[in-house]
Parts: sequence; structure tokens; C-alpha cells
Amino acid sequence: GASKRGILIKGSNYLEALADADVVVFDKTGTLTQGVFVVTAVHPSVVDETELLHLAAHVERFSTHPIAAALRDAYPDSDDGCEVKDRQEIAGQGITAQVCGRSIAVGNLRLMETVGAVALTCEHDVGTVIHVAIDGQYAGHVVISDQVKEDSAEAISAMRSEGVRRVVMLTGDGEEVAREVADRLGLDEYHAELLPADKVEQVERLISEKGKGESLAFVGDGINDAPVLARADVGIAMGAIGSDAAIEAADVVLMDDKPSKIATAIRIARRTLRIARQNIVFAIAIKVAVLVLAAFGLVSMWLAVFADVGVMVLAVLNATRALR
Repeated sequence: GASKRGILIKGSNYLEALADADVVVFDKTGTLTQGVFVVTAVHPSVVDETELLHLAAHVERFSTHPIAAALRDAYPDSDDGCEVKDRQEIAGQGITAQVCGRSIAVGNLRLMETVGAVALTCEHDVGTVIHVAIDGQYAGHVVISDQVKEDSAEAISAMRSEGVRRVVMLTGDGEEVAREVADRLGLDEYHAELLPADKVEQVERLISEKGKGESLAFVGDGINDAPVLARADVGIAMGAIGSDAAIEAADVVLMDDKPSKIATAIRIARRTLRIARQNIVFAIAIKVAVLVLAAFGLVSMWLAVFADVGVMVLAVLNATRALR
């Protein structure tokens, strides 16, 4: 029944954990937002706008990250003869490389500190800020924005209707971007500027705070989300744009990347368990009743057959309701 709706659940134990989901934790990019970034502002410091985009695009030329794609789209003329070598990706910070003999660093404020560049105060643009340094000197920053998915607000509302008590967002983006998304969607809490290891720590904390009989679900799509997906009680990956590592680590995969499907998955899980409990109670009640009657010699062969085969057939027929 779940697979018909584009929801792949990898095992019955994950179905049970999904039914008990009380806390749902989201990654932001590609999960609550579309993951399609565009450059919305360029603020150069020592070079002009074209040169700043030119250098950033070359450094990010071979990256598969959505932010890298936005930088390449903003400067599509990558075949301009510039040589890029010694490319190095620093987890949670950004990328450094040699472009036409100059040392270029493209990433967040942590990377600027690493290369010794002093970043200037950012303009008040809402979006992800990508800083650029040339030979250790700060050269400016590029603002890249993402759009919230159309059904993200609907997803949060539907999950609350299903009894989810707490909705949390974890992101590596800046405080301002995270706050804007959290306020728009009405999330209970958010945590920004997190490294992959920080996300694991936050999930560990949330798991320690949940009550008995409750479970925590984490929803993500990137390769950096794989450790958190594996650590959560039930990991949910976005299948269409999600990385192979995230899909492999997840327990549930949403094939069309709609966050509203999470509430559907919880509803299916809870309905399935209700039907299973109905079957258990019905089967045991009938068998106990027949055993009591048999003790007084009041059971015929046909009643005994019903208590065995008949109960099984009725349980199977009742279970087929989960398909609807």
C-alpha cells in the first residue's frame, strides 16, 4: 500500500518505528526546500562581479552540490582556458584550488578563517552566503537562495495532525536563512551552521529527550546526511534527488521527494499496526472460545476448522484493507 503511493519501506520493524514517530527532524536543503539554488546577489571586494563569479565557478566546476551548480550556472563560460588544479574539498567548510596560478578558496566563514582571510560584514540578503578568497585575501561573497517546497507547510501541518509532537530542522546554512525557513513553516526549533558531526550530536540529544515508546525520524537527502539517517530510529531519504549514500542508509525512501508523503507514511504505518492488532485480538479470542467450548465437549469438527483455517482467512481478508 505504501509503495503504491511512492513510499518504499524497507522492513516491518521500520514500519513500527514510523508508527511511533513522535519527533521528526528535517535537513533543510533538498528536503524542506527545493534544493535548486540561484545566485541572487554578488558583492565583490577586490575584483569585479564577473571575475568573482568566474573564480568561484571554476573552483566548484566538478562538485555535485546544488550550490556549486548555482555558481556554475551564474558563470556558464567555463571553457575559457583557465587551468584548475590542486583542488581540495574541506568537509563542512568549502573547496580550495589553484586557478590560473592563484590560490582560490570558496566556502563559508570557517574556510575564510582557515586560509587567513578576514571576511567583511555581509549585506542583508536572505540566502546562503558563499565567501571567496584570493591568495589569502578576502575577495567578496556571493548570495545564493533556495525556495521552500510548495507542500512543506502542508507536510508540517499534516504531521501534527497525525500526532507528531515536535518538528526540528538541522542545517549547515547560516542563522538568518534557517530562521526565515523555520518561521515560515512554523517549526518547533531549528539549529543552523552545523557540520555533519554536529547533526549527529543534535539527533543524539533529541533521542535522549524522547519518551518511552516514542521514536525519532530523520529526513534528509545528501551524502552528509547518511550518518544521521543511520543513527535515527527511522531514517527517511528523498529518493529522486537524494544521494545514493543517503538512500542506502535510509529505512524509508520517498520516491517523489514530497515531504507531505511523510505524514502519509506515518498514517499508513499506524493503520497497518491497528489492523495487525485487530487480527491478533480476533484470532486469540476465537481460539480461546473454542478451547473453552471443547473442554465441555461442545465443539464440532466444522467449528474446529473455522477456529483454524477460517480465522486465518478472515485475518488475511482484514489485512487487505491496508492496501486502500
